[in-house]
Parts: sequence; structure tokens; C-alpha cells
Amino acid sequence: MLLARLSHVLPKRSTCLLFRSSINGPGLWKSTMQSTRGRSFNSLKNKSVLPTRPNFRRNFAEDSQNRNRSHLEQRTKGPSLKDRLMGPPSENAYSMGKGAAAGAALMGLVALCYYGLGLSQQPSLYDHSVMWPHYVRDRIHATYAYFGASCALTAASAVGVFQSEALLSLIMSSGWIATLVTLGLVMGTGALTQAIEYEPGFGVKQLAWALHCGVLGAVIAPMCFMGGPILVRALLYTGGIVGALSTVAACAPSDKFLHIGGPLAIGLGIVFASSLASMWLPPTTAIGAGLASLSLYGGLILFSGFLLYDTQRIVKAAEMHPQHSAYKYDPINHAMAIYMDALNIFIRIAIILSNGDQRKK
Repeated sequence: MLLARLSHVLPKRSTCLLFRSSINGPGLWKSTMQSTRGRSFNSLKNKSVLPTRPNFRRNFAEDSQNRNRSHLEQRTKGPSLKDRLMGPPSENAYSMGKGAAAGAALMGLVALCYYGLGLSQQPSLYDHSVMWPHYVRDRIHATYAYFGASCALTAASAVGVFQSEALLSLIMSSGWIATLVTLGLVMGTGALTQAIEYEPGFGVKQLAWALHCGVLGAVIAPMCFMGGPILVRALLYTGGIVGALSTVAACAPSDKFLHIGGPLAIGLGIVFASSLASMWLPPTTAIGAGLASLSLYGGLILFSGFLLYDTQRIVKAAEMHPQHSAYKYDPINHAMAIYMDALNIFIRIAIILSNGDQRKK
């Protein structure tokens, strides 16, 4: 029926061919469909595949450029300043502090040789001691006697507190309240001792002085965990430093180190600030290690300078204080100055020796 309808539309030859193709098989339909599919496939191929090749190459080039650009930015940018400061410290975090301490020790040795051999053209403090009256000598002897007694009382208090578990646990208790109470006791007993007027013999000022030394001994009692060998070495090194610096101060001109009080006060503020900052920034970070190095080695250099300054200040006060005065010369207050210098030097040397032994292990 379909062929009859098509015969009216198509020419006669076309109808015969179509009739034959339907009898003989689907050859014409097959070829027609194949040609149609081929044209459609080629058109799709020409439209979809061939035009996408340039786009694919361009996208690949852009991706490679973006990767190269990001890699270059990562190499040039590097870690930020915050990452470096809060990152782990390097192996040479304390190298600058050690170098500064070594330089200060070399300067002290040169000063000892220079003033000890009498190369300075000005008269030294030792030269002036020949003309001292007896009361000046007695004042200086009393000052250094209280200094030695302060060291002995502090050591005895530290050993006694270390052997008592209750007192040791009380001293080692952490927290802001315990820290403030300890700081208040140290500063309060020190201020009380200096405020009381000195009288010869054993009186109220001597009791306050002994209490202050006992409190300081209790505060440093946990250092006994470092072990006897380290503390003995630290004590010997501290004695050598105090003796050498006292000799330098005695062999130098009488007012040579009296002019460094201002720079020492500025340095004390810096070291105190770095010590407080170390409470929030642990030494496991780069900035914390730098602050710890400043507090440790900078404090060692600073209190060595204070020892030179306080030694000559004691001698100057003993010389200039009137013999007959309403206020007597106070050897306890002057002894506490060099006592605190020596104590700070001892603590820092013990910490340095303890850190060195831990690195060896």
C-alpha cells in the first residue's frame, strides 16, 4: 500500500528501483542509511572532535602555567614571619648568647690583665686602700662578712627545704597565686630588711636579713634536683667569677665602673621583661628560645656588670660616709647588693651546666 502511494509521487523509474530493492533485500535502504549515518557521523566528528583539539591544548598550557606560577610563588614566598617565630627553634638558638658570654669573659680577662699589671695611668682602688683609716677597713670587712653569711644561710635554707617534702611541694606548687605569693615574700622581706635602721650586734635588722636569706634559699631549693656535681661546679665557677670581677674592680680606678649604672638599669629592665615573656612563650618555639637565651646569657653578663658596679659603690660609700653621723654605715644593705648579684650568677651558671649535661645525654 505504501508502494502504491509512492508510485503516484515518485517517477516510474524510481518506483521500479524502489520496488526491486524491496524485493531483493534492503540494499538501497541499507546504503541510504549508511550514507546518512556516515554524513551525520562526519558532521558530528567535524563539529565536536576537531574543534576541541585546540581548546584541549590551550587548557593544558594554561594548567601548566598555573602550576608553574603557584610553585614559583611557594618557593619565593616561603613561611611567614609568624610561622618562623612560633615554629621550632633551630639547633643554634643559643649560639648568640654563648658568643656574647664568651666575648664578655674575654673582655673581663683583658681588663683583669690590664688593671692587674698596673698598665692604667690612674691610681687604682687598691692604691687608695693604703691611705684608708681603720673605720673604712672595718666597714668593708663587715660588708663582706655579711655577704659570706648570706650565702651560707641561703645554702642551709635550700638544703633544709629540699629535705622536707611538705615544704618542697609547697614551694613547687604552680599557678598564679603561688607565683605572686613567692614574689611578694621575696620582695617584702628584702624591702623590710633595707627599711630597718642598722644597729651593731644582733637585732631586728639582723632577724629580717636572716629571714630574707631563708626565703631566697627556699625559693631556689628545687635546684637541688640538678644534682650535687652540677651545683658544686656552679658554686666553684661562681666563686671564680666573683673573685675575678672583685679583683678587677679593686685594681681599676676608684670611679671607673660607677658610671655604668644607667646602662645596667636599662639592661635589667630588658632581662626582666624577657624573663616574664618566657612564662607565656615556651623555649620550644623560636621566639621563646630567643627570649630564654636573652634571659640566661644576657642576665649572666648583666649581673657580672652589676658586681663591678656594686663593688666600687660599696668602697665609695665606706670612704664617703661620715664617721660620726646620725645614720650609721649599713653593711647589711651593701652586702645584699653583691649577694643578689652573686646569687643570680650562680643560678644562671647552674642552668647552663644542667642544659649542657642534658644535651650530652
